[in-house]
Amino acid sequence: MQTFQKEIQLSPKPRGFHLITNEVLAHLEEIQQIKIGILHLFIKHTSASLTINENADYTVREDFESHINKMVPENMPYYKHNYEGADDMPAHIKASLCGHSVQIPISKGNLCFGTWQGIYLGEHRNRGGSRRLVVTIIGKRQ
Repeated sequence: MQTFQKEIQLSPKPRGFHLITNEVLAHLEEIQQIKIGILHLFIKHTSASLTINENADYTVREDFESHINKMVPENMPYYKHNYEGADDMPAHIKASLCGHSVQIPISKGNLCFGTWQGIYLGEHRNRGGSRRLVVTIIGKRQ
């Protein structure tokens, strides 16, 4: 069994949900060496999230953003944590709802996604900046 870990930095994204599968894979040539294993991604931020969903139709990502903004609105009078602006506390709540990590099986050097699946970054701040991911691969070499 082989293990591998590194930290990668994503390019800055505007607020919303973004398909980042190709950007992540561009940093992970090591996957090609794995016959069977698991990829674990963890985001090192409290105001952004990771999830897996539709990779073909961009309107799914737009609908995610619209819906989560209705679920967790800005400027609620009971928010106490607002030091960094109206998007601050809602971003923390959204990140906790969506999650901070994903796990994806690896088979024969490829991620084992379903036909329409991809990795999303949920950027919940208006100006979140670049985001850092810890990538861990555990598996058997080809």
